[in-house]
Amino acid sequence: MAVLALALAAVVPAQAQFRIGPRVGVAVNKFSFNKELLNSDNRAGFTGGLMVEFTVPIVGIGLDASVMYARRSLSHTVTALDNEDIADGNNTISKHLDYIDIPVNLKYKLGLPVLSKIVKPYFTTGPDFAFLVSGKNIYKNFNLKGRSCDISWNFGFGLELLNHLQVGANYGFGINKAIKNTGIASNVQPIEGKSRCWTITAAYLF
Repeated sequence: MAVLALALAAVVPAQAQFRIGPRVGVAVNKFSFNKELLNSDNRAGFTGGLMVEFTVPIVGIGLDASVMYARRSLSHTVTALDNEDIADGNNTISKHLDYIDIPVNLKYKLGLPVLSKIVKPYFTTGPDFAFLVSGKNIYKNFNLKGRSCDISWNFGFGLELLNHLQVGANYGFGINKAIKNTGIASNVQPIEGKSRCWTITAAYLF
């Protein structure tokens, strides 16, 4: 992928098409923990921001990148936390984590005979860097906190309609620990969570 990215960079000034536009969507996320202490449910959040795209004509290969505000919602069933951490009396805690999200993708557009001006399928893959801006303290009594940078890898697919509107979905799986604890008692196993997220977005590029 690195070699291909360098090759694309070499042809960008002369041949690539550059486009920019707004991008919005919804996300369904879940944190995968390494302990039975926390059972995470799927929760819906939202995202919005700006997207840029470089595409090499004819071959259909390019890059896209976005700067997005993203809210990820958490709902966990807790079995061993004190009352001050329990929000509604039934051991369920709901939290929000807010991020500045920067996904960077290699993109391939499949040109279809006759239909290419109406619809083009595309596929994407690449890293996602999410910088936590609020909601760092998750559970006080276990010193469980969100990491300042959550790194994921995305795989996605979608359709480009009428050469402007892109509607797509991608699945991201966490590479590093998005949530971890510090400073707890030595007899308590460390609690760490990786993010898993489906995101559905629409972008209009000019």
